[in-house]
Amino acid sequence: MTISTSTTTDDADLTALGYEPSLHRKLGRYASFAAGFSFVSILTTIFQLFAFGYSFAGPAFFWTWPIVLVGQLLVALNFAELAARYPLSGAVYQWARRVGGETVGWFAGWFMAVAQVVTAAAAAIALQVVLPQLWSGFQVVGGDPALNTVTGAANAVVLGAILLVATTVINVMGVRLMSHVNSIGVTCEIVGVVAVVLALITAAQRGPDVVMDTTVLQGSDLGAVGAFLVSGLMAAYVMVGFNSAGELSEETRDPRRTAPRTIISALVISGIGGALMIITALMAAPSLDDGRLATEGLPYVLTAVLGTFWGKVLLVDVAIAIFVCTLAIQTAGSRLVFSMARDGKLPASALLSTVHPRRGTPMWPSIVIGALAVGVLAINVGNAALFTTLTSVCIVMVYIAYLLVTVPQLVNRLRGDWDRVGQTMPSGLFSLGRWGLPVNVLAVLYGAVMVINLAWPRPEVYDPAGENGILLYSAPLMVTIVLLLGLWIRRSIAARASS
Repeated sequence: MTISTSTTTDDADLTALGYEPSLHRKLGRYASFAAGFSFVSILTTIFQLFAFGYSFAGPAFFWTWPIVLVGQLLVALNFAELAARYPLSGAVYQWARRVGGETVGWFAGWFMAVAQVVTAAAAAIALQVVLPQLWSGFQVVGGDPALNTVTGAANAVVLGAILLVATTVINVMGVRLMSHVNSIGVTCEIVGVVAVVLALITAAQRGPDVVMDTTVLQGSDLGAVGAFLVSGLMAAYVMVGFNSAGELSEETRDPRRTAPRTIISALVISGIGGALMIITALMAAPSLDDGRLATEGLPYVLTAVLGTFWGKVLLVDVAIAIFVCTLAIQTAGSRLVFSMARDGKLPASALLSTVHPRRGTPMWPSIVIGALAVGVLAINVGNAALFTTLTSVCIVMVYIAYLLVTVPQLVNRLRGDWDRVGQTMPSGLFSLGRWGLPVNVLAVLYGAVMVINLAWPRPEVYDPAGENGILLYSAPLMVTIVLLLGLWIRRSIAARASS
């Protein structure tokens, strides 16, 4: 067996950061990019959430997309610097730990891990929106396939559980298989996005100035600003997970240079592709005011433009996107859990930090995340509203985890410690230079505003049916519960270590 000079150098670099190489370095630049792009998965998420954004702000909801893209790009630029300095598995945990200390790092990893389990379940459940439309045989439970019905919710759990079993098996088999499947899926998704945009452009019934239509905003009971802020949650839900390229740093060749580029490119390409999908859908929609865009969203437009046959071809592509999105989320989550367990920071750390000697993959973290995600899916049986609320809350936890990286990073800059760390790095790596401080400040401000906006107790988001008032406060309640549970687990681990 021949070991490349690059791999030898990367492993020596990892050793210098305090860890012995145990994972297999199989990922190149495209595979690294695919990890971030498939987590964002614009074909999946815009397909699901277009109606949500449109229902609150009408065509003007398009403008929330570039605003969130710019905000997340500020975060991604800071992450790219960290990926160059600390190319380690469990990126968010490791970055927060190294710039903010052990406690900050642990809670960043804890919030992110919990969020990834729920996000994996939410991605898997999206198959219910697609597969029964392709073939009625996919409605195994029988009855109405709509997610908000008893039979639809139950069938979603069945399909989602099957998907999670499949992604778990792929992850257990090794990073090479995972990267091949993910890269093929991402290629299909990119082709699908391009095809959708071209098809919608050719069927355009109005010009791009449609995004200037503020009729729905002006007539909203929430007020124009309130409606715009709520509609922006659609973009906020979509553009997360671009840090996944960093999660796989220990399995990526030349990660100090590759991961920063792919973190930024995954977000930028997703942002541009998503913006084009939204604006061309608005241009091609048969009607802007018949109510169907606010209830059926993008599928309504695509069915009208593409017809039944090509519409089903696209649904197959969306199903592929859902598959690789779930795979990428589970992969990123497993590396995060592995990284924390390697440091002895989780229950059963000895087992969770085990790497298969031949496959070079952390099997048990993948199995645990898959099993927990299936357990979360069960909440959807007969209670789809609670599941939807839970998925909304998990995005709040992702943004909190991001803040637990960018805030201590900013503190480091203000102290002057950041430049000191940079002096020990190899030359030519990604750096914001003199722009670092203003970009970091803006990233923190943006993250704080988004956490408040995401968690704000709005009935329209957390209790649309008006049946359970406590759901209004589900975000702060859930964050508090996760925080308290984390404190208990961390103290238990510390007590066992000292005994």
